[in-house]
Amino acid sequence: MNFQQLRSIRETTRCRFNLTEVANVLVTSQPGVSRQIRELEEELGVELFERNGKRLIGLTASGKGILPIIERLLQQAENLRQASQEFSKEKTGTLTIATTHTQARYVLPRVVQAFRHAFPAVRIALQQSTPEHIAEWVMSGKADIGIATEGLSKFDDLVSFPCYQWNHIVVAPEGHALLDLEKIGLADLAAYPLITYDIGFTGRSHIDDAFRHAGIETDIVLTAMDSDVIQQYVTLGLGVGLVASMAVEHDLADGLRAIDATHLFAANVTRLAVRRGAYLRSYAFAFIQQFAPDLKPDDIEQAIKSDVSAQAD
Repeated sequence: MNFQQLRSIRETTRCRFNLTEVANVLVTSQPGVSRQIRELEEELGVELFERNGKRLIGLTASGKGILPIIERLLQQAENLRQASQEFSKEKTGTLTIATTHTQARYVLPRVVQAFRHAFPAVRIALQQSTPEHIAEWVMSGKADIGIATEGLSKFDDLVSFPCYQWNHIVVAPEGHALLDLEKIGLADLAAYPLITYDIGFTGRSHIDDAFRHAGIETDIVLTAMDSDVIQQYVTLGLGVGLVASMAVEHDLADGLRAIDATHLFAANVTRLAVRRGAYLRSYAFAFIQQFAPDLKPDDIEQAIKSDVSAQAD
């Protein structure tokens, strides 16, 4: 039994049993992957995969039982590598952060700047995507830390921590009729074309939920991942924008005015997540402290070691 065999099993399930994709991930050949799987099955004396001819189509009952053990073995091997680097090269390495565009654009610059000053020999890799992809990257070990909205709390293989709250803000061109209202309502907004985030990004679900619960239909004419893009199209007169408050605080486009909407939409919570059971380097804890000073390293470490039933709320 060797780690390449274990990786072949794990990646086969992650790639939905497509051995060509597995070979690309492991930088090997498809026959090589097949051989690794077959040799491990022969050694264990059980079949791990269901087959249709030569094609793998799923996990057997044995495979479903053994896969979590393989995952734990590979995670502990990665923890061992991280621990050895911690003691031999304490302040060098790469810290991979998976996050959304809004966090990377408006919140993380000050954190990264302070972190780089404290750890100049540590490289930072920022990966940007949806909360679901962010969770997948952290769970697979492709990212050390995930930062996104509440969606990160839905995965048992992650421990996540609330960091701060934020709200959505309405942005409209100067002179817009909404600016004359003392307090806007959902019906007032729905009277105009709306421009906001793609589904799955930057608290969009809270926007949709508010209108749905009020029984109000909307005309969302354009969506984007980027607050800057949303504001650009609002300046062109295509509609009224709904953006994250931090975008307005840092960079409100010329010709636009911000309108408070905290009474219309539920507050969003930015969460930070790490993989359950992972070994975090000391500089990863330092980054977390820069991002969320109220999070204590001892509490994070205890949560990482806890079982699912003790997951942080």
